[in-house]
Amino acid sequence: MRSFDYSVLKDGQWDNTILGLVAQIHEYKGRQELYLRQKPAQLERLVEIARIQSTESSNAIEGIRTTNTRLQQLIADKTTPRSRDEEEIMGYRDVLNTIHENYEYIPMRPNYLLQLHRDLYKYSHKNIGGSFKNTQNYISAVDADGREFVLFTPIAPYETPAAVEAICESFNRMLASQEVDPLILIPVFIHDFLCIHPFNDGNGRMSRLLTTLLLYRAGYQIGRYISLESKIAKTKDTYYDVLQACQNGWDMGTDDPTPFIRYLLQTILSAYRDFEERVDMVGEKTPALETVRRAAESRIGRFTKREIMELCPTLSKASVESAIKQLVDAGQLVKQGSGRSTFYTRSDAQ
Repeated sequence: MRSFDYSVLKDGQWDNTILGLVAQIHEYKGRQELYLRQKPAQLERLVEIARIQSTESSNAIEGIRTTNTRLQQLIADKTTPRSRDEEEIMGYRDVLNTIHENYEYIPMRPNYLLQLHRDLYKYSHKNIGGSFKNTQNYISAVDADGREFVLFTPIAPYETPAAVEAICESFNRMLASQEVDPLILIPVFIHDFLCIHPFNDGNGRMSRLLTTLLLYRAGYQIGRYISLESKIAKTKDTYYDVLQACQNGWDMGTDDPTPFIRYLLQTILSAYRDFEERVDMVGEKTPALETVRRAAESRIGRFTKREIMELCPTLSKASVESAIKQLVDAGQLVKQGSGRSTFYTRSDAQ
């Protein structure tokens, strides 16, 4: 089994892109803390939206889905699961809530990882929650002819407990030493977690939950207000390509995690930028029509009603729909498609 020693990261020669991303995130973090002190009540709507998006997107990446109506009912605890997918969605909701409310008391130790995984499958008929894998798993893909092939073989089940213990111990030691910026340390830990693939199922979702947890514990609470999972879902192909590129030589300790570090930092920075854009709209008391107009003017290319609702968290669905209709009738927006395929563009883009 390969060894894990994150102390080597303190001597890492990071490129200008990564150093620039880290510096920008530090700046945005400072400004976010100011916003949170000034407008705590107004930002609660962002929390609600992010919670729904995170639960939906992280499960959707793994092909676990339900309808929008059912999703909102499940997250609001107004119904019970009707399918295997809904069971797993409920589990993700619970673990995400636990992280939101108790991150300060969830250390990075194997027993806590097992408990979080247990809760991920709390509603599931599968009897796998809270246990490390007992069979060899593989990371596979499907070629153009529909044939499945193995991309990467994680470590064997008998090696898994020791490997998880090792990455947790090394992570905690380096975090306490403050010799490596957490924004570098966290992606490396998550990458190793995914390469170990410690569970029979749920590794991808656990990795995204752990990303949020570790960022919270390091003081980066952007995931509470802007869904990181949603951003990963929108760049899913890049996400998988980056992970595959970083896996080369992992079992021999010759892998290069730089692409994944860069990808995750870009995702975090994008979320901070979205936060500032949305918090400006939350803080201003403007009529619904003007709020929606400003949201539409911030978009380039196609956008949906749902995307506008995300930018206008203080408005109800009915208010957004009414404002969009007024803007369409006034010729400022162009409606295209119908039903679920409906999208809009700005008229000045025609």
